[in-house]
Amino acid sequence: MTQAEIKQLIQKQRTFFHSDATLDVEYRIHALQKLKACILKYENEINIAIRADLGKCAFESYMCETGLVLSELTYMLKYTRKFSKERTVRTPLAQFHSRSYQKPSPYGVTLIMSPWNYPFMLTIEPLIDALAAGNTAILKPSAYSAHTTALISRMIQECFDEKYVAVVTGGREENNFLLNEHFDYIFFTGSQEVGKEVMRHASNHLTPITLELGGKSPCIVHKSADIRLAAKRIVFGKFLNCGQTCVAPDYIYCDRTVKDKLIKELKKQIQKQYSKQPLAHKEYGKIINLKHFDRIYSVVFIFVKFIPKFALCRFLLIFFKRRFKLHNSKLIIIIMIF
Repeated sequence: MTQAEIKQLIQKQRTFFHSDATLDVEYRIHALQKLKACILKYENEINIAIRADLGKCAFESYMCETGLVLSELTYMLKYTRKFSKERTVRTPLAQFHSRSYQKPSPYGVTLIMSPWNYPFMLTIEPLIDALAAGNTAILKPSAYSAHTTALISRMIQECFDEKYVAVVTGGREENNFLLNEHFDYIFFTGSQEVGKEVMRHASNHLTPITLELGGKSPCIVHKSADIRLAAKRIVFGKFLNCGQTCVAPDYIYCDRTVKDKLIKELKKQIQKQYSKQPLAHKEYGKIINLKHFDRIYSVVFIFVKFIPKFALCRFLLIFFKRRFKLHNSKLIIIIMIF
């Protein structure tokens, strides 16, 4: 899509929003019902697309993507009327003669930018909430999850007019085109680096945003913990979707007294959940693409090749310092010569 086409699409949605059609709660509920029917219709195709992109089996696709989306739809269909009602609140004494209330109101034209690791769930769940609140929406799924993105585009076109909900496909160029435009709300899920760019562009229009960003997720294992159960949960959370989850455990803090037992249980759980040959396991997924595979491989390669050398250097530093009481600068020279 070109910049001009995107600009025209946004204007079309803004005109539709200002017609007040989405203020009708029944209109929103009908839209959610149509979306749910479409997801149920394409459930098998959704599983196939996610498997093509990430290698997920049907069970994992339902557990982590389709099932969560259907659960969100069921919840919003049940409570949208309640959430959209006016709510009377206490009137301050200075305005005793008036009535005070809170009235939930939609923002307008929203942009939803989703990542590739959970391409269906992280695109459709924010859409459900945007529609339930009375907004229009432009979806921008990731270019990396090409099969799921293509299916989402086809489903949305079947369900909705583009003046209400539309999908923009493409890569960084399309992302920049979208971010240069004025939206009434932006929902972004992805990396911190891209999140900063989204925030920078949004600030030009003072656009409110939600940033759901990746981070570090340590696991803390206390000596009083059930070690077998802790290992089972850590392995499940870490290796789900091949570790491509924003809240997957990154590292473990554990009590020294249970370290060996925990490592033993972790190894046992890996074999129990994924067999002794995980790569041959038919229900084990894959890394999204070669670029990310090479990135992970380079990290593992550096760790395997250089960490032992770093550990040896640290040992020598401590040894020479204690044995000969040498200054740090002299120690470094000795280590370099060694």
